[in-house]
Amino acid sequence: MWLAFPHPSVHRHSLLCRGQSRAMSRRNAMMGWLLRRLLLATLALLLTAPLSGAETIAVPEFELDSSWPSVPSEWKLGDVSSFAVDEDDNIWLLHRPRTLGAEDFEIAAPPVVVFDGDGNFIKAWGGEGPGYEWPQREHFLHIDYRGNVWLGGNYCPDRALPRLRPVGDDQILKFTPAGEFILQIGRSNRSRGNADTLNLHQAADATVYAASNEIFVADGYGNHRVIVFDATNGDYKRMWGAFGSTPRDVDRCPPPALSSVPSGPGPDQFSIVHAIRVSNDGFVYVADRENRRVQVFTVDGNFVKQLVRPEAPFARNLALSPDSEQQFLYVGGGDDIVIVDRQTLEILSSIQLDGMIGGGHQIATDSKGNIYVAGSTRGMQKLTFKGMLTTTAQ
Repeated sequence: MWLAFPHPSVHRHSLLCRGQSRAMSRRNAMMGWLLRRLLLATLALLLTAPLSGAETIAVPEFELDSSWPSVPSEWKLGDVSSFAVDEDDNIWLLHRPRTLGAEDFEIAAPPVVVFDGDGNFIKAWGGEGPGYEWPQREHFLHIDYRGNVWLGGNYCPDRALPRLRPVGDDQILKFTPAGEFILQIGRSNRSRGNADTLNLHQAADATVYAASNEIFVADGYGNHRVIVFDATNGDYKRMWGAFGSTPRDVDRCPPPALSSVPSGPGPDQFSIVHAIRVSNDGFVYVADRENRRVQVFTVDGNFVKQLVRPEAPFARNLALSPDSEQQFLYVGGGDDIVIVDRQTLEILSSIQLDGMIGGGHQIATDSKGNIYVAGSTRGMQKLTFKGMLTTTAQ
């Protein structure tokens, strides 16, 4: 009987192979670990990076100032309809005293109330007086480059609201900052429709363009046009409708509220021309509320382009950012205020804060970039500018 043993060289070879196998296993394990880490890092980068083609931009950021303003304790405010800001950053508020209940109406503040930027009360005035026809239903307020105060209303008799006389608000008024009457354009209850160059018809908003000393009126609820007057003497200059067309008469009281809009560019006529702004470089921005669009024109009324947002209430109000280029156009709608690139009309972002009363009825900006929201039946708010936020364009 004999036993066979492997040659020593065979044993050494076997040991070497086992060692190489263990080393290779360690290397494979290490490579697998590195690959897993690389895969996880790549996945995290893809999840946090902007989508392909998305642009990173800087947009204004805001926070809600719930303590603003301090209304004198002896007064009550009705529905807050409009805000305007003067060159000293004082905030002018227009409200509707006649919307208050019987008890509060006895202590109603005058329709025009002025605060400083911190919300401290400065003064108040307004209401019926000799030589002019105060509007029945206060709607807009504007402070021009000379400090004069413009205002108007949007009442039509078939609304049949309490305390209001059955006459149409077919006029706008101009006062000094102290409330002294200067000028009235149009007469109460005198409108003859969109072709009328003497009267308004429930004007919703107005703004004075300093370069030409003209007042551009969003006219409005009863009419469906932009109409322009000399801001000193009230002489008629020009008018236009949607897309620069001739406006047609469709006078309904109260005007219809549309629950949806058709796809495409929209009708060839304005619905409710609810807000208007003129930029420093001479473009007119018009909020066509029920058609959910903003149309842009030259100051001569030539149509340039439009922004339509059909999926939600849009174009209730307008405001321009206070930087020299007026880079942003703020457009209030249902629950938010949309931030738009003024040059391209691209929607960049939106303002929708906890506790915010929505897009508002009318809005205004001060020189610091703060936004003041007049929310009608929902009250009023100040949105404090906090700086620029880097985000991805919508």
